[in-house]
Amino acid sequence: MRVVHWVGTVTLLFLLAVTFGQSMATDEERYSPLKRFSQVLDLVERYYVQDVDRNEMIQGAIRGMLQELDPHSSFMTQDAFREMQIDTSGEFTGIGIEISLVEGRLTVVSPIEDTPAFREGLKSGDHILEIDGQSTQDITIMDAVKLIRGPRGTTVDLTILSKGDTVPRTVTISRDVIPMHTVKLFELEPGVVLVRLTSFKETTMDDLREALDRFDLDQRVGLILDLRNNPGGLLNQAVAVADAFLHEGKIVYTKGRSAQAEMNFDASRNVLDKETPMVVLINAGSASASEIVAGALQDHGRALILGEQTFGKGSVQTIIPLADGSGIKLTTAVYYTPNGRSIQAKGIDPDISVPFVALSDDQREGRMPLVREGDLIRHLETGPIPPDQRDHPRPQVLEMLERDNQLRLALEMVKAMPRLKALR
Repeated sequence: MRVVHWVGTVTLLFLLAVTFGQSMATDEERYSPLKRFSQVLDLVERYYVQDVDRNEMIQGAIRGMLQELDPHSSFMTQDAFREMQIDTSGEFTGIGIEISLVEGRLTVVSPIEDTPAFREGLKSGDHILEIDGQSTQDITIMDAVKLIRGPRGTTVDLTILSKGDTVPRTVTISRDVIPMHTVKLFELEPGVVLVRLTSFKETTMDDLREALDRFDLDQRVGLILDLRNNPGGLLNQAVAVADAFLHEGKIVYTKGRSAQAEMNFDASRNVLDKETPMVVLINAGSASASEIVAGALQDHGRALILGEQTFGKGSVQTIIPLADGSGIKLTTAVYYTPNGRSIQAKGIDPDISVPFVALSDDQREGRMPLVREGDLIRHLETGPIPPDQRDHPRPQVLEMLERDNQLRLALEMVKAMPRLKALR
């Protein structure tokens, strides 16, 4: 007994010594880099050729530290933090693009519809090489936003290199007020509704509810949700939009290092439409919140997903304010679709892959115009013209269908879904 007890005592002392040694080693490992940083800061302040501002140097160090983590973590100055708050809730002036750093290159994630950037033809995947002649090499997202935004009516020159091009081009874009209404609604045919979501802001779910209320549920024969070139936005709004079409089950869940980063979002039974045949349109400009919605509807079999593979941003950023009014945007979790798929760097694959094919001027001139009974002079009316058709004249809908092969197929698919379901 004594021998065992003694051996045990020695073993215990040995473990205590090892643990104490590990604690000392851990402290040394933790503070050694900070000591090195302090030494470098001191050397720069003493010997650099010009006077330096300590606050700016530390701010730059923080910015570089976060940049090294991933393309979406970043430091926000006081001005940038205010800009971020405006971007998600209020009105702002700019050109209307969502940008990101992709392999170190400033890249257009998506132009926002009906904005100057959209009208000038900027597309998802375009690389921005210069802003007003200033190189974007090693630029931060926040610095790029600050350079691109400005007063209404002023212009910004962007040097763009598009996919497939070997020579960059310079585009001059006039800044304007960027619209915050994120939902647009059209009736393509009687009972077939197109809902286009341009982004996910604080008002998105309210705008969607208001738009769908314009068409009685029992009069809907098809619903097309267009998420193309939707760069994403607020997580809670993405969950709410998916919830509007799902009556039960999981919508999305997240995983991270901390317990706070692990969240589960389930359908709350606040469903607006759980039965109307539905097609969702996606493309490479559909990112983040758009991918959450498309992934949830796809996993539950609620909608047919049509178009092209999405952008593949499957991470969650938490905005953390700092005491001086600045803040950091820190990637804290990765989200998963209901079936456990990670979208990060993979995206959502459509059920039906259909590349967008733009018609040339010659092709458009050679196409027979789409004409139906409702376009004929003195056609018989069977009831009052719906408000949406008064807001968006029929020729506009015809023009949309003529130039958009993905939308045309979505329309045919959503009308055929009840017959396909019956055959199955």
